[in-house]
Amino acid sequence: MTSPIQEAAAGQIAVSAAPVLSVRDLTTSFKVDDGWKTVIRNISFDIAPRETMAIVGESGSGKSVTSLSIMRLLAPRSSRVDGKVLLSGRNLLSLPEEDMRQIRGNEISMIFQEPMTSLNPIIPIGKQIAEALTVHKDISKADARAEVLRLLEKVRIPNAKGRYDEYPHQFSGGMRQRVMIAMALASKPKLLIADEPTTALDVTIQGQILDLIKTLQEEEGTSVLFITHDMGVVAELADRTIVMFRGDAVETGATADIFHRGKHPYTRALLSAVPRLGSMGDRKLPLRFPILDTKTGEQQALPDVADTVARGRAPILDVKDLTMRFNIRSGLFSRRVGAVHAVENVSFNLFEGETLSLVGESGCGKSTAGRSITRLVKPTGGSVVVDGQDVMKLDHSALRKMRRSIQMVFQDPYASLNPRLSIGSALVEPFIQHRLGAGVQARDKAAVLMEKVGLSPDMMRRYPHEFSGGQRQRIAIARALMLDPKVIVADEAVSALDVSIKAQVCNLLLDLQQSLNLAFLFISHDMAVVERVSHRVAVMYLGEIVEIGPRAAVFEDPQHAYTKRLMSAVPVPDPARRRIRRGIAGDELRSPVRPIGYEPPARQYREVSEGHLVRVNGAD
Repeated sequence: MTSPIQEAAAGQIAVSAAPVLSVRDLTTSFKVDDGWKTVIRNISFDIAPRETMAIVGESGSGKSVTSLSIMRLLAPRSSRVDGKVLLSGRNLLSLPEEDMRQIRGNEISMIFQEPMTSLNPIIPIGKQIAEALTVHKDISKADARAEVLRLLEKVRIPNAKGRYDEYPHQFSGGMRQRVMIAMALASKPKLLIADEPTTALDVTIQGQILDLIKTLQEEEGTSVLFITHDMGVVAELADRTIVMFRGDAVETGATADIFHRGKHPYTRALLSAVPRLGSMGDRKLPLRFPILDTKTGEQQALPDVADTVARGRAPILDVKDLTMRFNIRSGLFSRRVGAVHAVENVSFNLFEGETLSLVGESGCGKSTAGRSITRLVKPTGGSVVVDGQDVMKLDHSALRKMRRSIQMVFQDPYASLNPRLSIGSALVEPFIQHRLGAGVQARDKAAVLMEKVGLSPDMMRRYPHEFSGGQRQRIAIARALMLDPKVIVADEAVSALDVSIKAQVCNLLLDLQQSLNLAFLFISHDMAVVERVSHRVAVMYLGEIVEIGPRAAVFEDPQHAYTKRLMSAVPVPDPARRRIRRGIAGDELRSPVRPIGYEPPARQYREVSEGHLVRVNGAD
């Protein structure tokens, strides 16, 4: 394990070599009305051979615009890029477009955040990667196919030969990102630009992708420009780091120096907001995230969370043997050939003022469980009792009334807000629909809730596209509160947010819980955030709960192999771990598809300590 001083020295040695890419005074402006608005100003840096340079900052800081400017992917009519971008002595900003086409994908490749927007959905992935080869090289179809299979194996895609002719929708998110990496590496580029390639991925898949990039960099000798807002990822991957804030590079240096001796207040603000797994110790109650003033760097004093859990009373939510299966049909007559066992015999309860977190990878059934509880999908079996009402037995009218007691906050607030409705209209709509009062009362309540979630009531005239992602999530929370619910199901409500915005929203949820005595079912794959906000934790795998208990018990003494796997995959914001490989298996989550008539065996649980249960039978 290297010391911070050794890490800093390594960074200095790397930049002393002839740079692969040299950026000087890069300035980018966008045309707004009749003028130009500068969004990045005088950015300069070098990337040495085999070096990883990270650009870190929140949304709007200019980090993605920097990469698009380097690749000349901005619309020429509405953007203006000045400065120099030197690749092997050539200034990319002055090259003809035809020459840039030869450089893109050949000498410089780029991986984007969402692979489904970069992959053609109607072309098999093998042919798409082969195209990246044939465009830049004189190579036969047979040789291209052989090279694609080699690349797919290199990025650890199982059964590469069998998956060559499969389409993007047949791959999981993590596997699609591996396909994008294979495509980017096809022509052995000098530089790989990775723009938020792991942001939306589960923690174990993220760990696999980070390990993969490290390994491929060593094997191929490629330099990497890694763009992210996740300081844990930066610590584990980057030799040197640039911190960007509102279009300016406010701090640049060896990653160890940035982490241990960061000078700019914004750098310290970013680092302080990073949740660290294991930082809670034996603390039983949730803990607010620290918030720093980005101008002064001083930490705001945040009070501890008071215990509001009503343990002596009946649970506000009681779930028993919840089962949700989706039929699979095939053939000319659409006969049922099997079923997806999305949720299988899940049981738990939730008390007023308590947060129970459901954690696990995509496909484990946690979101389906949340939707089943709120009857957005009708469960196959089991019972769900909300505030004394059996959800499974309610007719349409009674179900509508029941939903006043349980509301849902989704991962993407932009998708759940009507873009044609002003925020004010979106907030008052549920109040009016449930006939809780007149329009004036609805407006007054919406204004109060806007202030409660940290927004101005004047903003109610605006539309969803006029807000940032964090502000839209606050609006979604305010809308959920319009009906005075007793339970809120937060489905990945903070997973796509920047680190400081995530801290603010989590603190908001804790404040609301304390003032309104709300119960939260917090669905997430972010173990570090879960540890901070939870009273209890339930770990899901293949539709079943494999471990459940008080947060301190589960995190301090995890018993199930899958729980340990989730925790080992969490990026640690410590540059000393930069060369460490987690050794996470590259296999996809096992399929929950079962044949007709399959019934899982009865599960048995062992009590490790009070309230801490772990499954002891069944495949792990």
